[in-house]
Amino acid sequence: MLYFLLYEQLQPFVSAFRLFQYITFRAVYATILSFLLVLLLGPATIRWLQKLKFGQYIRREGPESHYSKQGTPTMGGLLIAGAWLASTVLWARLSNPFIHMALFAVVWFGTIGFLDDWSKIKKKQSLGLTGKAKLALQFVGAAVIAIYMTEVGSGTMSSPTTLAVPFFKTVHPELPVWIYVPFAMIAIVGSANAVNLTDGLDGLAITCSIFVVGTLAILAYLTSHLDVATYLAIPHNADSGELVIFGTALVGAGLGFLWWNCYPAQVFMGDTGSMAIGGAIGTMAVAIKQELLLVIMGGIFVAEAVSVIAQVLYFKRTGGKRLLRMSPLHHHFEKGGMPEPKVTVRFWIVAALLLLVAVSTLKLR
Repeated sequence: MLYFLLYEQLQPFVSAFRLFQYITFRAVYATILSFLLVLLLGPATIRWLQKLKFGQYIRREGPESHYSKQGTPTMGGLLIAGAWLASTVLWARLSNPFIHMALFAVVWFGTIGFLDDWSKIKKKQSLGLTGKAKLALQFVGAAVIAIYMTEVGSGTMSSPTTLAVPFFKTVHPELPVWIYVPFAMIAIVGSANAVNLTDGLDGLAITCSIFVVGTLAILAYLTSHLDVATYLAIPHNADSGELVIFGTALVGAGLGFLWWNCYPAQVFMGDTGSMAIGGAIGTMAVAIKQELLLVIMGGIFVAEAVSVIAQVLYFKRTGGKRLLRMSPLHHHFEKGGMPEPKVTVRFWIVAALLLLVAVSTLKLR
């Protein structure tokens, strides 16, 4: 909005407004604005959620240390999404097609998460929407995003269905649309659910999300520059640069939320936040053709999701035996006696190292 008003409309008359053409300038202030919005609105939002009795339900079969969290305000994702969307709308170039899909991803997946949270609160139990209902809604949204990306995702060095393969400089397979669309859908839905499964410890999911989205924002910036993209042999698309604003707006909102969500948490993001963030992460990866690299960048999310799948399969195959003490993976360590803050910080460390590995693949090819 500010790009249109101050740069496109008023810049000819006020030369200082030329600053608004620079993505880096707008990204800085998108981060600051979303951070301040969450920081300042946090106390009022927490009181509002408490007044509405939107409290977290804690499973009795979970770690005993979590019982004290019963009733902690949840659905704090409304605060994250509100600040994130507001900052993006204010600082991004709204005519950009990637911004359209990014905003759609937040709203669509955030709404699914909201319905799931609302259902849990009404039922006063840990189960909300049925798994089939959630997956159906997620795949519908992911299909819209994937199909739209095949229309707007082509760039100088790639077609909309090209894949960038980590560690291989010249390997850029171009998939048929009928294969690529389901692949992109799985990437988006998988990301949404993996982030959702990771959201089980204070500060864990939001910090890992900040790491991943911040890295995706950097990659989006590199992708938008032809010379840099050519040098690094990554798919180029000039429109991807605006995703930097979208990504940094989440980084700011995430930092603000971490202020209230760090141990011991005063508010949880709920599925409203984790679904919105996970869906947006998948959408960004699809937009910049880094779906495969996301597996490395989001290694913590992948490990958490795989731990749940492995636990369920092992339980069924062995007639009731458990592979892990408890899934997702972070609960396995808690059940082993590791304090929650220590598990969280160690997962942060691993997440940061995985990001370094992911970035290194740009040169290790």
